[in-house]
Amino acid sequence: LKYSLTYNETKKVTMSRAIKVDGKVRTDMCFPTGFQDVVTIDKTGEFFRMLFDVKGRFLIHRIKKEEASYKLCGVKSLSTAAKGIPVLITHDGRTIRYPDPLVKVHDTIKLTSSLAKSSTTSNSSLVICLHHRGSELWEIGIITHKEKHPGSFDIVHVRTQLVTVSLLDLTTSSNRQGQTSLDLSTKRKGVRLSIAEERD
Repeated sequence: LKYSLTYNETKKVTMSRAIKVDGKVRTDMCFPTGFQDVVTIDKTGEFFRMLFDVKGRFLIHRIKKEEASYKLCGVKSLSTAAKGIPVLITHDGRTIRYPDPLVKVHDTIKLTSSLAKSSTTSNSSLVICLHHRGSELWEIGIITHKEKHPGSFDIVHVRTQLVTVSLLDLTTSSNRQGQTSLDLSTKRKGVRLSIAEERD
C-alpha cells in the first residue's frame, strides 16, 4: 500500500493504533495475517481482505465497509470438549462452541464482525469453491457434482470459467457462498493462464 517505506515508519503507523485485523487493533508490526483476514485502516476509511491469486501468492483485495463486517472460515474439524460441549475448529484456528448441528467438516461458515453469530454454506452442488491445494491451486469454480466413496476420499466435479471440469478430492476444495460479493472476484476471476497466454 506504500503508506510506509521504512522500518521506523511502519512501526509508527502500527503503534498509533491505526491498523485493525479482524476488528481488533494490532500494534505488532510483525503480526501475521492469513487467508480471509480483514485489514481495516480507520483513518483512511479503507478495508482490505487477504486473498490469494492463481499462483498462490497473497493478494490485498480492496472491499467495501459492508463486506468488511464478516469473514468466511472453513471448517477443519468437529469435536467435543470438556463436559460434552460440541466445538468447531476453523481454518484460522478459532474454536466456536455450540455450532449449528447441520455444520459438517469442509463446510464454510460466515462469521459476523461480532464473531458471535455464524451462518453455514454446505458443500453441495452449485456452490462457488476455491481450490487451496494441488495443481489447480487457488482457481475458482462451481461445484457441479459430488461423488461419495465410503472408506476413501469424496470426489467433487468443479467447473471453471474456462469450461473445464476438474476432479478433486474433497480435502482440496474450500467452499464459498455462490455470489461474487463474497470477495472471490479477483483480477483474473480465479482463472489460471498458461505461460504463453500470460505472454500474449
